[in-house]
Amino acid sequence: MQCRITDLKCKEVIDLTTGNRIGFVDDVEILLPGGQVAALVVPGEGKCFGLLGREEDVIIPWNCVRRFGDDVILVEAPPQPSRPPTPRPRKSWL
Repeated sequence: MQCRITDLKCKEVIDLTTGNRIGFVDDVEILLPGGQVAALVVPGEGKCFGLLGREEDVIIPWNCVRRFGDDVILVEAPPQPSRPPTPRPRKSWL
């Protein structure tokens, strides 16, 4: 199967384990000495309609890609470590 980067940009990336939509492919990381694809890059979600920037890009290693479809790419992303909730400061009424 031959595929160009522009063809990948039209495909949506979906996580098989959770069924979540990750987004559309924006870029591809390539290992230069061998010309092998190392990872797919999906841009992070925009904050406040994109006015306040966006979250970090999601980088999906090539070994996590499971299947290419006509309009989607199915990936099995490794589990992300969960961050402990940040404590909110309490207001003092005194």
